[in-house]
Amino acid sequence: MILKNFKNKQPKILVIGDLMIDHYLWGKCERVSPEAPVTIIDVIRENNILGGAGNVIHNLHKFNAKVGVISAIGDDDIGKKITKMLSKLNIKTHLISQSGRKTSKKSRIIASNQQVVRVDKESTDDITLKTQKKIFKIFKNQLKSYEIVLLSDYGKGVLTPQLTQKLINFANKNGKKVLVDPKGSDFSKYKNAYLLTPNKKEAINATGQKIFDQSTLKATLSKLKKDLNLKISLITLSEDGIAILDKKLKLFPTVAKEIFDVTGAGDTVLASIGFALGAGENIDNAIKFANLSAGVVVGKIGSATASLDEIEEYHSTLNKSQSDSHLKTRDEIAKIVKNLKIRGKKIVFTNGCFDILHIGHVKYLEIAKSFGDILIVGLNSDSSVRKLKGESRPVNPEYDRSYLLASLEAVDFVVAFNEQTPYKLISKIMPDTLVKGGDYKNKEVVGSDLAQEVRLVDFVKGKSTSNIIKKITS
Repeated sequence: MILKNFKNKQPKILVIGDLMIDHYLWGKCERVSPEAPVTIIDVIRENNILGGAGNVIHNLHKFNAKVGVISAIGDDDIGKKITKMLSKLNIKTHLISQSGRKTSKKSRIIASNQQVVRVDKESTDDITLKTQKKIFKIFKNQLKSYEIVLLSDYGKGVLTPQLTQKLINFANKNGKKVLVDPKGSDFSKYKNAYLLTPNKKEAINATGQKIFDQSTLKATLSKLKKDLNLKISLITLSEDGIAILDKKLKLFPTVAKEIFDVTGAGDTVLASIGFALGAGENIDNAIKFANLSAGVVVGKIGSATASLDEIEEYHSTLNKSQSDSHLKTRDEIAKIVKNLKIRGKKIVFTNGCFDILHIGHVKYLEIAKSFGDILIVGLNSDSSVRKLKGESRPVNPEYDRSYLLASLEAVDFVVAFNEQTPYKLISKIMPDTLVKGGDYKNKEVVGSDLAQEVRLVDFVKGKSTSNIIKKITS
């Protein structure tokens, strides 16, 4: 997936759902009230931004999509403020004002980058049948102008069961994908959608099934897919990323480096997947893009958005950690692998001397990484290399070789071992996949009894450390 390709795309996306104002009071906390045992927040500034479905819209606007919105608001000042904010974003707006309805406003007090309290003012009852009919009439007239439909349900009464089903079924008849950020424990009103974006807790509540490993995750995804007749079944897993069940289970790890606030992360995921699919990407690339977008957003405070430039910059920094941090001892890697397996990661292991790093090594490691999620390289120590190659080797010392390997994008961890074979190290890791060179065809691979599978990778012809040494010495 090339992020810069998105900058030339402007998919037309229609958003329907609960609109609200996210009101923030930012301040500092240095005193305790003499009236009661509570802290006093000295407000320094305050701001209002679009929330709920409005945050989805704001994300899409940042991506430079062409956005339309259909919703219901109250005939109050908050409703008027939302209308004004949408007009400033140049959003094609169709808002039904319902008399007596209270438009949602969530006020959050933030002190020292921490949310202290939230106060809600809103109506949460279903919109009237009259309003539902108006929304559906507009939807039928507008749908042909859009490529993707996003339903952002915050449980505030706009997306009633009856209206939601009518929207989804009409869109399906007209060949339009409907993506839904669901709410509540009854997902039946979202039946026949293209996909939903529930988090783990929401998926558990909706299915009544526990999720504690990869097997139960797949079972829950399968139940959602079957019961709701979804094309793609998806669950967001917080720090563990996003899982989908298409033809098979796929796990996409998170790329968040530092989490400050998860407010609005679900909106970002819905907007990002919708934008990517609308731009012609496949579902895998759409999920990867959503993970990157969410990684930017959770690093901010408050309901936030991410521009394409921010996402591209963020993506470029992901592999810039110090290579030293990827060098591990045997005991350290054992603990890391245990945690990775709990998270359902597929572990790949290979080993070698990697004396003078060359293109053959890099291509070999890139192929090895493609067999799973995490690639661990066992590196022969200096003494081990001498036993295998003779006293003139290695050319490069152990630390240099380790550091260069760790700097490669394909390599996640490097662990040195002193023995002639990596059997003891492999027994600590118990990898899913063990990778060796093509020269091991019809030969016994050390550690094959400890891995679930062995994969052989052909070396690049004419590329080897020995050939490089010969060229230098000649």
